[in-house]
Amino acid sequence: MVKLVTSSVVRGAQQGESHGGVYLIDLDSQSVKQVIDWNTAGIDWQGRGWDRGLRGIAFDDERVYIAASDELYAYTPNFQLIDSWRNPYLKHCHEIAVWERSLFLTSTGFDSILGFDLDKHSFNWGMNIQSRLHQFKPVGFDPTADEGPLMLNKLHINNVHCNSHGMYICGLNTGGMLHFNGNAINMAVTLPQGTHNAQPFRDGVLFNDSEDNVLRYTGRGEGEEDRAMAVPEIDTDKLSNRTAEDNKLARPGFARGLCVMSDRVVAGGASPSTVTLYDLAGNKTLLSVKLSSDLRNAIHGLEIWPY
Repeated sequence: MVKLVTSSVVRGAQQGESHGGVYLIDLDSQSVKQVIDWNTAGIDWQGRGWDRGLRGIAFDDERVYIAASDELYAYTPNFQLIDSWRNPYLKHCHEIAVWERSLFLTSTGFDSILGFDLDKHSFNWGMNIQSRLHQFKPVGFDPTADEGPLMLNKLHINNVHCNSHGMYICGLNTGGMLHFNGNAINMAVTLPQGTHNAQPFRDGVLFNDSEDNVLRYTGRGEGEEDRAMAVPEIDTDKLSNRTAEDNKLARPGFARGLCVMSDRVVAGGASPSTVTLYDLAGNKTLLSVKLSSDLRNAIHGLEIWPY
């Protein structure tokens, strides 16, 4: 039985309304179970700006880590809250990733990546990314000290991915996927404006082209294996809660959320919250599971459920 776990964000939700949550998706039965409803009196509404829902998801042993805008939460596999941590340099977090004994978080507001020690359960590393004329410079800082970066949100960093070759970082204003080798940051590949979830895949790059409503794979070869997988078409007449204000906050088909299932099959998210399985090698869609008909409700984090 293959399951996915996803988080959703409801843009423009007000206090007293659900701001999304976390869902388990059974791909065999195409059924959905909501395991967290992000609507609680314990939310510090004033402390969270922009969309206030849950974002990136990662795992370490028997802990499920889920990020909110400015807070990292740890849950059991049964979604019982274990603990949570804040840091003054974590703001508007998007995706997160585990590599070795660290969890890395995108701090979009501070143009930074933060490191969280998975053994000591504390923030212990920070890297601010400074840019000028398409050149990028990593500037390390102590996330527990006062001399950190300014909150500029210049690059709008939305994704971090790690492997044995280094750290890959992408944002709406980075111009592409950046590569950090431990010393320097260079452009690994240029990508379209509005990219989300960019990561190395096979001999190329896999990403959500959110401006064009497609999931793309681009390789280093002649292009025979390149793919542009369109998200499912939405009948906008059947969308719930669709108002003029909704149209300002979200739009149908916005591609975000990406999960690699194998070297040929990937899962991608879109709004209103829908998860679709794509066969890249076969250049076809396998199935789609819809979580919501609310246009403002959009997929964010998306991972294989390991438990």
